[in-house]
Amino acid sequence: MNIGIPKETKQYEKRVALTPAVVADLIKKDFNITIETGAGLGSFYSDADYTAVGATIESSKEALYKNAKIILKVNAPEIQEVKWMAKESILISLVWAASNPELIDTCSNQGITVFSMDAIPRISRAQKMDVLSSQANLAGYKAVILAANTMGKILPMMTTAAGTIRPCKVVIFGAGVAGLQAIATAKRLGAVVEVSDIRPETKEQVESLGGKFIEVKGDDSVKMEGGYIKGVSDEFLKKQQELVGKHVAEADIVITTALIPGKKAPVLVTEDMVKSMKSGSVILDMAVEQGGNVVGSKLHETVVQNGVTIIGEGNLPSLLPMNASDLYAKNIAAFLTHVADASGFKWEMDEEITKGSIIVHNGKNMLKQRLTQ
Repeated sequence: MNIGIPKETKQYEKRVALTPAVVADLIKKDFNITIETGAGLGSFYSDADYTAVGATIESSKEALYKNAKIILKVNAPEIQEVKWMAKESILISLVWAASNPELIDTCSNQGITVFSMDAIPRISRAQKMDVLSSQANLAGYKAVILAANTMGKILPMMTTAAGTIRPCKVVIFGAGVAGLQAIATAKRLGAVVEVSDIRPETKEQVESLGGKFIEVKGDDSVKMEGGYIKGVSDEFLKKQQELVGKHVAEADIVITTALIPGKKAPVLVTEDMVKSMKSGSVILDMAVEQGGNVVGSKLHETVVQNGVTIIGEGNLPSLLPMNASDLYAKNIAAFLTHVADASGFKWEMDEEITKGSIIVHNGKNMLKQRLTQ
């Protein structure tokens, strides 16, 4: 059971799939672990940190892929990386299968098995494997810090001899894991926080963190599945935009977090809404990598429109690589030791976590099979 940890190739990525502390734990469980040279440097872990806990260092990415039984990654591999993998070897990473059909076809043709960390069911016994939540928590925190750092004034109310500074108003779209952490962070910094979410059940969570809930009455077009929003009509989005528009116009910071798995992110902040905002205000679009919630946001760019700064940071967890890598490593190790031990994989195909996360099995497209059932 040789595990290979390649250096991430995605642009702006600083995370690594396993940290030295987690490597040490897995080695105690009789896994053999090989790290590509420099894989941990973006997270401030040197090759020496890994060798000190018993890992082996490999300078050749191709050799690492060819010799590993299991490849652990943060992001989905490139096509060439998959082609280096041996038949019946196993890939575990974020895959986003619905958005990567060519990658899934390549994995099938290569005869490998793929487990997708983003497809793990959101059930209580899988919480310690929940990569989406661990990374979204960090992203929600960093979004507020980044927006606050960009804005030209402070967030809290402050009384001085020269007068009183009014607190900033922060409007957050979405009260999922990232949104809730953004609420908590903005409140700790002293801002007034207003929150919009199409799920009325989130109102209590928002208010428990000190936020004001902007209630948009839902309709039958809002589709939920496994804790995720799977679909919403254009008519509903228009109704939401109209109600939230006046709150956006008064906001100093707007943070958007809305994602629909496998689909383009819904537009929540229109061009007219951006124009209505005060000069000097800031928008941070957390959904920019999936098309964006904000008209005018650009991936990995910060743009200014009519005095409003729009931040399109596509990988917020990577801006906190030490914490993000540590949490991801614990998530992926928990998953690995659930589906396998040092003697091999359990292949409990009807077990809920295994069944939900396996995308390809020895070349067979399990996702396609589930969709046709």
